[in-house]
Amino acid sequence: MIFLEGNMNLDGLIFLILAIMLGPAILLAIIGLAVRKKNKKAAKVLFILAAVYVIISLGVCGGMMV
Repeated sequence: MIFLEGNMNLDGLIFLILAIMLGPAILLAIIGLAVRKKNKKAAKVLFILAAVYVIISLGVCGGMMV
């Protein structure tokens, strides 16, 4: 009967989708900042991966949220 009721709170689902959208990109950016002094090329690759991940995740997860 719980599934048939219409007053469900889905705030946790929105936070989960936001965490999937932005979490790995933030983690890649932090790792890129940590690696930047030793290896600039690897840091640049990590920053590019973070940017691509954000662009793709905003499209996929953003489409799910609409």
